[in-house]
Amino acid sequence: MSADIRPFRWEGTQLELLDQRRLPSEEVWIPCRSPEEVAEAIRNMTVRGAPAIGIAGAFGLVLAARRQPTDLEEAATLLRSTRPTAVNLSWALDRLLERARRGGGYPELEAEAVRIAREDEEQNRRMGEHGQSLVPQGATVLTHCNAGALATGGYGTALGVIRAAWEHAKQVRVLADETRPLLQGARLTAWELARLGIPVTVIPDSAAGRFMRAGQVDLVVVGADRIAANGDVANKIGTYSVAVLAREHGIPFYVAAPLSTVDLATPSGEAIVVEERDPGEVTSVAGTATTPPGVPAANFAFDVTPHHLVTGIITEAGVIRPPYERNLRLTFTT
Repeated sequence: MSADIRPFRWEGTQLELLDQRRLPSEEVWIPCRSPEEVAEAIRNMTVRGAPAIGIAGAFGLVLAARRQPTDLEEAATLLRSTRPTAVNLSWALDRLLERARRGGGYPELEAEAVRIAREDEEQNRRMGEHGQSLVPQGATVLTHCNAGALATGGYGTALGVIRAAWEHAKQVRVLADETRPLLQGARLTAWELARLGIPVTVIPDSAAGRFMRAGQVDLVVVGADRIAANGDVANKIGTYSVAVLAREHGIPFYVAAPLSTVDLATPSGEAIVVEERDPGEVTSVAGTATTPPGVPAANFAFDVTPHHLVTGIITEAGVIRPPYERNLRLTFTT
């Protein structure tokens, strides 16, 4: 794979997904020929990241239309249930269902899904251009989880900002939180940045404060799975801790996400459903137990960062600043 990283390939009769569970040790593509197989790939995190999940869900509906057009609503319900926190999934499914209601069949739905994927990459590149202006020459950027090409239709959101800064010759370096328990930072963000030639150092999640206090972090850029109408941000578990540390040390904390991640129907973070995953992801690593038998574990996939900790939200339409409740709505009406 070249630096042109994408987590999916549409082959006309099947969706092929790069198995992100097996990176960085091996690159394996999983074929999905039905909405059920796409749903399982989303659920088990073969594909992950809010925009990429939305794209995968869209192609899952295309596969349903190819098999039996009358199954679309049923297939959408199945796909929607896989990851409840990421709003892009429902957004993409609703967009294809609306196309079907207007008389679209398999060819029209396929074209719409391809359009969603293409638009996402284009939006990411515009987002990167807006965001790179916030990155000083030679900055050290801390990021959490993976919000790069692997999590999107291509290029990336948070990593898109970093990529754009690098392409503008700003000589940035990156601190990537390892992001427990599934190590998306250590496995995926480090893999992407190494492929791109951007300097990256992986740090334990618990070390972020140490680097901030030592003056070794200039700004934080993260992605998002859902942004509420008031600017509260749901993102990978641990993001809230990073935001609190950034505020304590006077470090700008930016969220990079497409407008499809903004959910104006959700008034605040309190209304966001936070997914809980299998405790086994916490109690074992690569099949090896790390806790005593019978000891329970909590495994929330996301947390919510209150809007007052967010310096700005970087979107394809520009950088949105507080007050978010007003300015997010203005962005959708202008």
